[in-house]
Amino acid sequence: MSWESDAVHADAVQRVIAERRDLRDGFRPDPVDDATLTRVLEAAHRAPSVGLTQPWDFVIIRDPERRARVHALAERQRRIYAGSLVPSRAARFDGMKIEAIREAPVNIAVTCDPTRGGRNPLGRHSQPRTAPYSVACAVQNLWLAARAENVGVGWVSFFDERELNAELGLPEHLEVVAYLCVGYVEAFPPAPQLALSGWAHRRPLSWAVHNETYGRRGLPGEDTVNLVDETIAAIRPLDEAAMRDARDLQNRLTKPPGSLGVLEEVSVRLAGLAGQCPPPLPEPAAVAVFAADHGVHARGVTPWPQEVTAQMVANFLAGGAVVNAFARQVGAEVSVVDVGVAADLDPAPGLLPRKIAKGTADLTRGPAMTADQARRAVETGIEVARDLVSGGARCLLTGDMGIANTTASAALVAAFTGRPVAEVTGRGTGIDDATHAHKISVITAALELHRPAGRPPLEILAAVGGLEHAALAGFILGAAALRVPVVLDGVIAGAAALVAAALCPDALGACVAGHRSAEPGHSATVSHLGLHPLVDLELRLGEGTGALLALPLVQGAVRVLHEVATFDSAGVSDKPSRT
Repeated sequence: MSWESDAVHADAVQRVIAERRDLRDGFRPDPVDDATLTRVLEAAHRAPSVGLTQPWDFVIIRDPERRARVHALAERQRRIYAGSLVPSRAARFDGMKIEAIREAPVNIAVTCDPTRGGRNPLGRHSQPRTAPYSVACAVQNLWLAARAENVGVGWVSFFDERELNAELGLPEHLEVVAYLCVGYVEAFPPAPQLALSGWAHRRPLSWAVHNETYGRRGLPGEDTVNLVDETIAAIRPLDEAAMRDARDLQNRLTKPPGSLGVLEEVSVRLAGLAGQCPPPLPEPAAVAVFAADHGVHARGVTPWPQEVTAQMVANFLAGGAVVNAFARQVGAEVSVVDVGVAADLDPAPGLLPRKIAKGTADLTRGPAMTADQARRAVETGIEVARDLVSGGARCLLTGDMGIANTTASAALVAAFTGRPVAEVTGRGTGIDDATHAHKISVITAALELHRPAGRPPLEILAAVGGLEHAALAGFILGAAALRVPVVLDGVIAGAAALVAAALCPDALGACVAGHRSAEPGHSATVSHLGLHPLVDLELRLGEGTGALLALPLVQGAVRVLHEVATFDSAGVSDKPSRT
């Protein structure tokens, strides 16, 4: 019977794929018989390989003493990795043990020989990395065949490759693609263990499918999706029932009603955002620093050279900026998104290369961005929010970097709030009176050129905004669509929030104003949006620093709902006695 008409077999394959699990514990000591193990290895050996080079080999390890030594190697690397994590991540990671190396009856090291096939094997001339890619196909076949045999597999990756190769006695030209623990298990969990632990979540298929060209999203047979419209359509108003429950709970806690002030309203709004009371704790937290340059820099609105943007990005990635210090203090992870830095940036851990253009155009001579650039930058922000949330973040924080970005911010604030330019234009990095007056005149000229009143939000954004503003607007929309709170930093984030709110007013339900910036445009912004800043320290640095300082307040507001006793449970009278 052909596979095309054999629905039973097709369904079985889909079920095996859906129920495959990476197992880290629960292995039984029962041996895997040789016939079963051979069938599993045969399935792996049938994997496709470019040029039929079959660059894989399988090293079977049963010896308890060797497995103990391998476990020690992995445990040492595991501890090093754990030390690099923020506390909330480390707490989740602590439960992910690697005891399967010793507990599973069989370990299998799947190796890659990149020299197999001779000097010029078919398919590897222009893409030499197809050798380990082919081995990955063998690993997947092995994994699926094992699941069909009701055998569990765990993949351990905490190794220094040189140490592991030496322990296994591998020739120098081989590399280990996968170290697998194989055996029968007590039970297969209902979902991947990383998802059950809250470490990460599976991305929907719709996020990963593109038609013909990357960025043209849509499932097979469906129309191309407009990511901005799709995201906005997913944003819903705050859940009124959950908010009522949160207010009721606040009134029953062992404290005078309303005594926590603005923090009580934060907890209520976050319950409405999550649709449950109490809402999830907003941790782990991740700050995304969106970096871009501005063409208006050429108009002399700041004494700082444009090169500082790229230099500060390097500082962020090296961990030497204020945002890094504050993030370490509150246990947040920092990512830097190059959405429009004028310079070319070298790859580095923590850098997300998403460059739309090398800075914007001069907004006094024409639109700062094309409509396509603005849309793509908004989409970038949405995708960064999606990636951070699917990676386990439960609270997002806005960060920014871009010399001359307060000029574009003031233009956006004036355009969206209708306030006079002089009223919303600050001194940015500390300019003198003459430069400040010049900055006001530049913004005024730009607004006279573009006449933003009555124009659609994305047109205003493209006319006078920055690439980081556009990405931050998308970041806010993405967070709101996923029902995850986003803590806003200062005037740059505020200007982006004006764009997001103009596109979808319900997006404000996800926003918490971290602080009130010393920039006058920020006060106008939070007033216009109806947000209540949690911190007022006359900050004007940006980077995400004000949002990070506010993060413990946001987390504390939610923790109250989780941990504080009610009058009934504590046996405390909830009203003063009258005599």
